[in-house]
Formats: sequence, structure tokens, C-alpha cells
Amino acid sequence: MNKKKIAIVGASGYSGEVLVQLLLNHPHAELVAVTSRQNTGLTLAQVFPKFAGHPKSKAIRFSEPNAEVVTKQVDIAFLALPHGVAAEYAVPFLNAGCVVIDLSADFRLKSPEVYKEFYAHDHSAPDLLKKSVYGLPEIHREQIKKAMLIASPGCYPTSVLLPTIPLLKDGLIKPASIIADSLSGVSGAGRKAELDYLFCECNESMRPYGVPKHRHLSEIEEQLSLAAKKQVVAQFTPHLIPVNRGILTTLYLEPAKKLTQEEVAACYLKAYGNEPFVRLLEGKSLPDTKNVVGTNAIEIGWRLDPRTGRLIVMSALDNLVKGASGQAVQSMNIICGFPETAGLI
Repeated sequence: MNKKKIAIVGASGYSGEVLVQLLLNHPHAELVAVTSRQNTGLTLAQVFPKFAGHPKSKAIRFSEPNAEVVTKQVDIAFLALPHGVAAEYAVPFLNAGCVVIDLSADFRLKSPEVYKEFYAHDHSAPDLLKKSVYGLPEIHREQIKKAMLIASPGCYPTSVLLPTIPLLKDGLIKPASIIADSLSGVSGAGRKAELDYLFCECNESMRPYGVPKHRHLSEIEEQLSLAAKKQVVAQFTPHLIPVNRGILTTLYLEPAKKLTQEEVAACYLKAYGNEPFVRLLEGKSLPDTKNVVGTNAIEIGWRLDPRTGRLIVMSALDNLVKGASGQAVQSMNIICGFPETAGLI
């Protein structure tokens, strides 16, 4: 099997670093280009000393993010860029026949109006929104197989959507009842020097933010609406907690009928029983970030509360792997016909 030649555009951030790690060791991919304006000319080993033992760490050098140059070298481009910037780079890669897997928010929404509402600027390539596929493999695997442009989901949305969509599709919960509380490690904010994310500001501190309209709410509601086949408006509150990585989400849901623990389990087993990266927790176990950090797995657990009548569903994932880079590589595996777990286990 010929190896696919890969570029990572914007490889110096946290998600870019994890992409480098996964693709350097992928059995069917060859990392040939990494870009970063501030690190141009430096080797992978110089920028990320943790990779210094890899035979390619001194051979691969960071270059300027010049799409016209990079397109001539690669089959697949991962865009680990800020929203608003990624769309500009996607166009030349797609025009050159490259598969584009975008980790930003630029292609996750179908409506340019909703994009502008949540991201406060016009979309620079609105025609591409209709062509993008939302890269949630467990839900959109068949569409991903034929895609040239993948919009890899956000970390918070992944933690909300995977536990909720099967329940909506099976009519087990009321669409108007969805409340999500999420706790995220500081790496979710990206590698940047801002006051709110300095050690002394985050350590020994927990705080909500983006209330009541965090940007990720736009893609959460769009995907929930597709699953429910009606417009869904959800309540979502994110919190910053003093850990490096990991997301824990708790969902409070109103059943559409009287449910048993077994009915919920049957729904999840039908949806995810054969999924390699979904762990369904039964018995006394509950999701725990320590079990998923560094992996492409999501843990899902649930409890019925007889006092309130609500269904409580919880999930845990690594925001940089299943919530970003690992899920993006999972989509690449599907597109290329590789084993879906290649490079991820």
C-alpha cells in the first residue's frame, strides 16, 4: 500500500503537535511538510524536543505556510489554523486535488449567516460550506468516505453529540430538554499567551465562560437538529478547570417516555457496540478523564434519576485527540480505506 503524503499547516499549536505525533508514527502516512511562520527553518526536533528520537525529526523542517508550494508535495492537508484563516488555505489545496481535513470551525456549519452570528465575521469561502462533511466518524462515516473536505468537530461538540445523537434518533429524549455542562483543560484554549490562561490565573481556579452562547453551541445545535429532524435549541455551559487536557461533560435530559437503564444501554449498544473508540460504561463505572487522556477514546456512562425523572449522561475524552487531532486522523483513515484504528492505537 502506497503511503499518503501529508502536510500539517499550522503545526506549532497543541493540536498541530498531536497531529505530528500521530502522523510520524502512522503506518500508511508519510509526513512530508509542516508549516509555521514563527518556526520557519527549524527542525521538528528543535521545535518539539520530545520527537528528537524519531529518525525524521531532524530531516523535516518547518516552512512558511505557502499553499502553492505545499500542494505540489502532498495528497492530504491537515489545517490546524485559527478559524477565519483556515478557509483561505482550504481553497488552493482543494483546487489542487488534495483532501483537506480542517480542525478549525470554518467548515462545520452549513449556514454562512449562522457562522457570522457566532464567529463575528463573514465566511471567506461560503460556497464550500455545502461541500464539507462534518467529520464525526461514528455518525457520518458513509459521507466521510467520499469527502474531499472534512470539517473536524470541536472538542466540546464531540463530547455532547456522541452521547446525545443516538438517544434523539431513537426518540428516547425530548429535543427541547438538552442541558450540557462541560469541564475542559486549559489546552482547549490553544497555545497562546493570554492573561486568562497563564498558570497563576488557571491554577487552583475553576470558572465558567462563554455564557450563554459559546461558539461551539452553533455546531452542537445544527447536528442535534439533524438527528432530531427538527430545530433543537440547547443549553450549554463550558467551564475552564486547572488540568492540561481532557473534557468531562454531563448532560441532563428529559426522557420522552418512562425509560429503564436497559433501554438506554440497548440504544447505545446498537449505535456504538462495534465502535473501536467508544467505551460504554455499565455497572458502577463512570467516565473519568484519566482513562482517556492520550487516547482517541470517548467514555460514555448514564444514570436514570428516579427523583427527578431525568436521564443523566456523562462523557469523557481527550480534547486534543478524540476532540481534535485523533478524530481528524480517524477521518483520514476512513477516506483512504485504511483500518480505522491505524496510527491511533
